[in-house]
Amino acid sequence: MQYHAANTDSLMFITPRPDLVFERGEGSWLYDHNGKAYLDFIQGWAVNTLGHCPPEIAAALAAQAGKLINPSPAFYNGPMIELAGLLIANSVFDRVFFANTGAEANEGAIKLARKWGRLHKDGAYEIITFNHSFHGRTLATMSASGKPGWDTIYAPQVAGFPKASYNDIAAVDALIGAKTVAVMLEPVQGEGGVIPADPAFMQALRELTTKRGILLIVDEVQSGMGRTGKLFAYEHAGITPDIMTLAKGIGGGVPLAALLAREEICCFEPGDQGGTYNGNPLMTAVGIAVLKRLLAPGFLAEVEARGQYLSKRLLELSARHGLKGERGSGLLRALILADERGPEIVRRALEGGPKGLLLNSPRPNLLRFMPALNVSEGEIDLMIGMLDGLLSSQP
Repeated sequence: MQYHAANTDSLMFITPRPDLVFERGEGSWLYDHNGKAYLDFIQGWAVNTLGHCPPEIAAALAAQAGKLINPSPAFYNGPMIELAGLLIANSVFDRVFFANTGAEANEGAIKLARKWGRLHKDGAYEIITFNHSFHGRTLATMSASGKPGWDTIYAPQVAGFPKASYNDIAAVDALIGAKTVAVMLEPVQGEGGVIPADPAFMQALRELTTKRGILLIVDEVQSGMGRTGKLFAYEHAGITPDIMTLAKGIGGGVPLAALLAREEICCFEPGDQGGTYNGNPLMTAVGIAVLKRLLAPGFLAEVEARGQYLSKRLLELSARHGLKGERGSGLLRALILADERGPEIVRRALEGGPKGLLLNSPRPNLLRFMPALNVSEGEIDLMIGMLDGLLSSQP
């Protein structure tokens, strides 16, 4: 079946899309309306934890859809309770609020911190965030983000988000004042170029925030749920944050997010926070299936091993083509180019044949890799071979 521009005119334009329609997916592969196969190293922007259409998710959706989809967030349901219990049992937090998107979870974290500041810090409301950070696309989370240019798109911004330099503890310390209630950061800046926070910086940040009596919020929307080789990226630094947000990988492809906090931070009162779909059993049943797979013996060790293997192969590629190395954590990595041809490589990888390759270039001088956490070494080798050819050939 052929699709033409007229068929897509009813969709609001928000981004240029290639003239193809994906119809099915399996594991690390997507297939378009012409039957062409694409090796997917984007996976919905680190969303498809277990690849496309994994049997665990298909089974969870089918079973739960036949029992209960959404009784209303005003009532408890079984999957909501079970998933919350699993998250708490495997983290340093005590309470969970479920949401639908990363931006919504981060909005909740901002609200919780500000409410805590009103109750315990004389109305302090400022949350220090970081240059080049990304926390979502609502007005507040865009304001919290340090993405260049975002301060003018929907001006005026929501006030209260001074920006520090990433991995610079002195820059954070200099911004803390009477109005400061929290520091919020991504343990790995994904959209900012796949830049991990140094463990020593995370530890210093925890020490500083504790000393100054303010909260530490980790945005693990992209780095959480096994992506870095541990269930949560804050574990690499051995610290205990006050608040954490999750999305993307927790649902393995369905809209599910979570806000987690330590007991002493939880100060929402009835009416302060909510959401029509929060904790609905259809999505939380999927979250259970995903989390149980991640917690299976050896799974996270395999993620760590695959991350090291991908790093090794990217370094080989970098040396062969005179590039500038690679960086990242686990299976969230970037290849640093010697020029700004990242978008052009992404386009050629998609259009090449007989098989396509899906890559991402969050900055013109690098390529980002976010494969399924169960990607095989053979699939990594195939991607490296395809990228080798792209780097060798001229556009």
